[in-house]
Parts: sequence; C-alpha cells; structure tokens
Amino acid sequence: MIVAIDGPAGAGKSTVARAVARRLGLAYLDTGAMYRAITWLALERSIAPSDGAALANLARATPVEIEPTDDGDRVSVDGRDVTAEIRAPRVAAEVSEVSAHPGVRAEVVAAQRALLASGEWVSDGRDVGTVVCPHADLKVFLTASLEERAQRRRADLAARGIEMDEQRVLEDVRRRDHLDSTRPTSPLRAAPDAVVIDSSSLDADAVADAIVRLAEEARTGAGRSA
Repeated sequence: MIVAIDGPAGAGKSTVARAVARRLGLAYLDTGAMYRAITWLALERSIAPSDGAALANLARATPVEIEPTDDGDRVSVDGRDVTAEIRAPRVAAEVSEVSAHPGVRAEVVAAQRALLASGEWVSDGRDVGTVVCPHADLKVFLTASLEERAQRRRADLAARGIEMDEQRVLEDVRRRDHLDSTRPTSPLRAAPDAVVIDSSSLDADAVADAIVRLAEEARTGAGRSA
C-alpha cells in the first residue's frame, strides 16, 4: 500500500503522515526533506538557487539518505547528519526555488520512486500523488488557511528556538505557495482523485484518524477487487 499526502507549506503534512504511517505499520518518506538536503548542500557550497544545471549535477552526485528512528527521520548527506540543519530558515527560504528546477526534480523524483517501489509507504510532499506515485492506493491533499499555516510554521520554528516575526512568516508561506503552484515542472496541485482535507480547524490526530479510515477502506477495497 502507498498513501500519498500532498499539500502546501504549513498544512501539517509531515506530522500527520508520520502518525498515519505509525498507525498503519507502514514506512514513512518525507520527500521534502530530500529537496531541503540538496538546498542545504547548495548553500554550503555557495551554489546559487537560480543555477539549475549546477543544482541538478549536485542532486545527481549526492545521494540523500533518510533513516527512520524512534525520534523521527534522520537525514544524511555524504554521511553527515543534517537533520537539524535542513530545517533552518535559510533553507526554507530557498528550497522552493531550488526544487523548481526540472533537472533537480528529475533526479530527486527518480530516487523517491525507487524508494517507494521497495515496500509499503506513507509519503508526503507537493507532487507525490500527481507525479512521484500517481498510482498510489490513497491520495490526500491536505490544506489549511494561509493564516493557520503561517501560525503553525511560526510555532514549529519557536519550538526549535527560532523566533520569527509573524508577518515575515506569513509572507514567506505566501511566497512559497506562489512558487510551488506556478513552477512549470510538477506544480503543487491536488490529484483529480485525491481526497481534499481542510485542516484549518482540525488537530493532527483528527486528520490522521480520517486518513487512517480512508486507507483502511482503500486496503479493504483493494483486497476485495483482487
């Protein structure tokens, strides 16, 4: 079984996807972490986020490893644990531009497809249900109001000791929405057969409960059709 959860920044995808994976006994893949890792490495090597050719070469030459642990996924690049570094504001500010390059997406999507073909997964991102795994058993598009997503993003940063002005966070989320939804390759959108869930007034547990029910129904239906 593959469960694909897509949606815009701050919708709560990662928190919900981890909970769903845990309850269903499936592996979890955070596709966004792979783009963040490439973005972090590009910043370390002073590669401009506009340099699509150099970024594609970087993605091709640098495998990103994601290892599930009891405390969450551990992300490594060239053997270095960058789990904390890829969540820094400077990475968040550039990842949408870096991930918009067709060459970068081609390399990362190929790696994601190889992983998803190896077992049963819950995966979240921007294009899992539309591009990476269009034949997923269940597709969910998780969204929330811009204001709610900005509040969640600010709270997440604060929990990691990073204080940011509310208006700055709001503008950053709005900018990422625009970049993600207007890029020419794999733009952010709901798959035609995705279940859309607005989590503006729901907590993560309630959303996870709803998706688990949908997944169990999908699994039962697949078994019946087989």
